[in-house]
Formats: sequence, structure tokens, C-alpha cells
Amino acid sequence: MKSLTFFLVIIQFCALPCMAQDKQTLPIHVGAAKISITPGQESLPKNYLGINDSIYTRAIVIDNGKTSAALVSVEVGMLRDNNWSSITQQIEKEIGIPAKNILLTATHTHSVPFTIGGVQLEQKIVESVKQAKDVLQPARMGYGTGVSYINVNRNIIDPETRSWWEGPNYEGPSDKTVAVLYFEALDGTPIAVYYNYAMHAVLAGQLDMVSGDAPGAASRYIENSYDNKLVALWSTGCEGDQNPLYFQQTFDLRDIRIKDYAKRGEDISNAMPPGGMGLDRNDPVVKKLMNQQKEITNAMGVLLGEEVKHVIKSINRTETTTSIAGAQKIVTIPGRNRTNTGRAGYTGTYVDGDPVKIRLGVLLLNNIAIGSINAEVFNSIATQLKKESPFTRTMVVSVTNGSSNSGYIPNDAAYGYQTFEVLSSRCKPGFAERAIIDGILDLIEQLNN
Repeated sequence: MKSLTFFLVIIQFCALPCMAQDKQTLPIHVGAAKISITPGQESLPKNYLGINDSIYTRAIVIDNGKTSAALVSVEVGMLRDNNWSSITQQIEKEIGIPAKNILLTATHTHSVPFTIGGVQLEQKIVESVKQAKDVLQPARMGYGTGVSYINVNRNIIDPETRSWWEGPNYEGPSDKTVAVLYFEALDGTPIAVYYNYAMHAVLAGQLDMVSGDAPGAASRYIENSYDNKLVALWSTGCEGDQNPLYFQQTFDLRDIRIKDYAKRGEDISNAMPPGGMGLDRNDPVVKKLMNQQKEITNAMGVLLGEEVKHVIKSINRTETTTSIAGAQKIVTIPGRNRTNTGRAGYTGTYVDGDPVKIRLGVLLLNNIAIGSINAEVFNSIATQLKKESPFTRTMVVSVTNGSSNSGYIPNDAAYGYQTFEVLSSRCKPGFAERAIIDGILDLIEQLNN
């Protein structure tokens, strides 16, 4: 098997200069900032009715006098490779933070147009990092974990027919861990928190109004709880097969939308049309369901925010010094192209496609490891990675540092079931799971030596 992997999985490493120097443990300085990236109505697609809640880019800069790192969270659906490349190059050139030490994460909210981007957004993201660096101060950091039960596996499988439908699979793989990296000034004044959780940001996805969804609601709640003295950054866990626990309004709206389209002679029952297109917002049932979605989004933000606060209060080990070391690499696996269509009730047929490239990364702060993947990854992969990591303090962030041509990345066992994520994945079965796990573990080992 090792020889097979050697020939079929191509690994391209980034340069990893000055590892010994990067590993020096020195006093840390931390700064944080957030900037609104809320678009004007004139820049929104026609189906977007307005702004439900403001969206932000948030940044934390960590500096130990020898090198620095940036943790960035942006309330958008995805940041493409060209965005990632442009932003990190600007940060490295203008601010001096090495690109290999930057984690640029999209919250993956489905209530922001996926077309949003461009120079203006990139400039605001870079500016948030600049502002964070401008307020660096002596600090200490702490790490802790908690649990939140607001996520659930979303793939229900009939054990006899292996047919699939989307819904809450309470027994399916689902990591409930909330990982928290907290920073405060030496006098105890809060600076920032970086929290990690695996859940799709799709609660407000039918509203056709701009929203940070549950990640935005959680961050706003945390920040308000600390009188906005703290900046709260959501980092997207491996949420490829994880939905919010309460999602029925979305299904109900989807059913209404399917019936509305059917009346006009269009069958969308096996597709995923965006937002609330086709829905009559004067329909009292539609209004009620959408208002309930808003309420649930805020409620879930409160629940997750409370758990983050609980973890912060329970942290009893803090560090005033840290080493900072980062690295990235590309793993390349065999790809495939689907030759038929259909979201559910179909068996996929495929031909060989272009290789799939997945960008991996690791940022190591002392023995806190943050692994990153530039795609939507099934939860089981992150769970296994954390089990195999040499550090108990390990978190995994997805939708980070650009975007892969992979589509969803299921774990190997998931390919036995025809879920819509498996059907649409460009990854050939049997390669991605170990390429990701082994790739990140290799980076951790290199940075730790």
C-alpha cells in the first residue's frame, strides 16, 4: 500500500526555511481587529433583497519578536485561490507576516453571494491584519475545549437500499468539540478568541438576505458579552457532512419552492437552487418559516457563544511565550469527472479527470497545532487526524487558504454510500483521506523537529 500511495499521491512541499529559528520560544504580543465588509445593495445579485446582519473580516496577529502569524476569518462563502494568493502576498509584503504563517478562513456562510470578492474585499482583509498588528501588546494565550450539540451529521442512509436523503442523522459521525484559543493582555483584559467548530453555515440560507449566519451570530454574541473589547473569530471545522441540528424550516421552504417551480413546469426536485428564488414572500407560511430561521440562527449563535465563554473561563493554563512555525504544501491525488447528473436517487458514473490538488497547512504555536485544508472535508477525517496527532491540542480548519478543485472530500468509508457530497466529489475513492491526514502529520513532524 505504501508503494501504491508513493506513485499515486504526489506531494509538493513549500519551502520551510529557518525551522530552528522559528521554534524559538519568546514573549508574545497579540493584536486583533475587525472591519465591516457588508456590501451595498447596488452590488448584490437581483435575488438578494438586502442586509439581514452586517458581515466582517476579523484578524488576530501573533508576534514573538522573531516572526509572526495571522489568523483571519472572513464572513463569506469561499475565498478562491486568486483571492488567497493576492491577500497573502500583500500581507507578507506590506506587513511582514510570512505567507506560510497565515490562516485565511471563510466562514462558509451561504447567505453571502459566492460571487462577492474583488480588490475591495481583498483590501479590507489586508487592512484588518494591518490594524491588528498596529495594536500589538504583551499577551498570554490559553487553549481549551468544550462541547456543543448544535451540529449533526446530515446524511441519512437506508441500510437496505443505500438510498440517501438529507436530514438529521443522530447516530452518524459528528464531532461536537469546540476548540478555543484565547488571548488576553497581561492585566487580564481580553484581546481575542479563535474558536473552531464543524457545522455548515446554512441556517439563514433561504432568506436571500446577507447574513453571517450562525458563525456571525456566535461571534457577535461573544463580542457583546465582553463589551466589544474582544474580537471573536470563527474557524470552520470539517463540516462537509455536518448541518445545524435544527434545519426543518429549510426543508419546508425547499418543499414549497419545488411546488412553486412545478406549477411553472420546471422540476427542481433533484437540484439545489439558490436562496429563496421562486418563493412568494407575501405567503404567510413563507414569512413565518423565514422569521423562524432568523430566530434559530441567533439562538444557535447564543448557544455556541455561551460554550466558547464557558471554555474561556475554564482555561487554567496560559502561556506568555510561544514559538511560531508554519508550513504549507500541496497534495495531489487522482481525480474524476461525473458523466451523469442528479442530487439524490442516482448512481454516479465517472471518467478519469484531472488530478485534484489539495492545499494543506499547519501553524504550530508551542504545542498547539492548527491544521488547515482548502476544501470542505468530512468530519471523520478531522476526527482521525486529531487522534493521530502527536499533540493533544490540535484543531483542524477547513475552507482555508484558497479553494481546491476537489468539491467535497469524503472519508474513504463514505464512498460506499451515494450521498450528494460523494456523488459530486472530484476525488477518486481511496486517496484523499490518508493524503490529508498523512500530509498534515508530516508537516507537524517537520515543524516540531
